[in-house]
Amino acid sequence: MSAIVEGFREGLSKGELRIQTCQACGTHMMYPRHRCISCGSDDLGWTVSSGKGVLHTFTIVRAVPPAGFEDELPYGLGVVKLEEGVQLMGRLAPDAATGDWDKYACDAPVEFAPEPPAGGKERPVAWFALADT
Repeated sequence: MSAIVEGFREGLSKGELRIQTCQACGTHMMYPRHRCISCGSDDLGWTVSSGKGVLHTFTIVRAVPPAGFEDELPYGLGVVKLEEGVQLMGRLAPDAATGDWDKYACDAPVEFAPEPPAGGKERPVAWFALADT
């Protein structure tokens, strides 16, 4: 595992969504970097995110997945902007009752889902679900 993402993946394994934070200036970053994007410091750490955000855009992959994802069809991917100001791509959990993503929409509130749906633990990735409103 690459050292730069170790804290992120460790957080996922503990049910936490962590974002990289500069200890010198407080800037939040995602995806992890070797130096702060604001001040250039290499004094970086991890902060547990609230996990709350807004879905900027998303897609449901139903056919012709990348190699290695064939058995996961269909699946949802989305770009989420977190309350902390950073954005990242993550998987979207299907609706528990219907098994689809029909209720998702751009600008919908979403939240980190620490427990991915059954079968979703093979790859270390952040999962999101629609927020209870």
